[in-house]
Amino acid sequence: MMLTIPGVLNAEQVGAVRAMLAAEDAPWVDGRATAGWQGAPVKHNQQVAENAAQIAPAQAMILAALETNPTFISAALPHKVYPPMFNRYGVGMGFGAHVDGSVRIDPRTGARLRTDLSATLFLSDPADYDGGELQVIDTFATHAVKLAAGDMVLYPASSLHQVTAVTHGARIASFFWIESMVRADDQRALAYDLDCAIQRLNETGGDAAARTTLVGCYHNLLRMWAET
Repeated sequence: MMLTIPGVLNAEQVGAVRAMLAAEDAPWVDGRATAGWQGAPVKHNQQVAENAAQIAPAQAMILAALETNPTFISAALPHKVYPPMFNRYGVGMGFGAHVDGSVRIDPRTGARLRTDLSATLFLSDPADYDGGELQVIDTFATHAVKLAAGDMVLYPASSLHQVTAVTHGARIASFFWIESMVRADDQRALAYDLDCAIQRLNETGGDAAARTTLVGCYHNLLRMWAET
């Protein structure tokens, strides 16, 4: 399941994160520093060093926003969230087709995280750069994503994806991974659809007994599927 989540950060929050990334002491490094053998040959961007103390407030801001975002919670069913990272694509930079690594190790704690979902949180206005589209490639199509600053896209980390070359301006974003309580993408998608239907019935005053039954089905499915 691929899902766009609007307004994860508001304009003030985006501005605050951008200011931290623009600071003179922001430790931008070659993006290949964290690339695996598959990604390194096709990765051409910059990113902030993973364990840089300067970006801790920005990471905390994003994590706090995710914790209170009902769409993210419903769609991701998060068990662990990798500390948000930040990248920048200038003119001529891009990231060729690749699949994200299956396991990440938190550089601060050493904890391992299974990457069930990938997330890109856009921090640049689309009018500020040309190119730089995230393209997620599945069996049926190539899905191009270029969102407003503060909006986020969530998609299976198993997906083949790429970032097209930037031809003007600069694309700045945060990216990270989520280990879900529900490992399988098809099960997460069913749980999300069921949760959305229940919320819709709540809003429209649907039959109360039917809603109770559906809520029970939702939680019983999670009992079957969830790993905690």
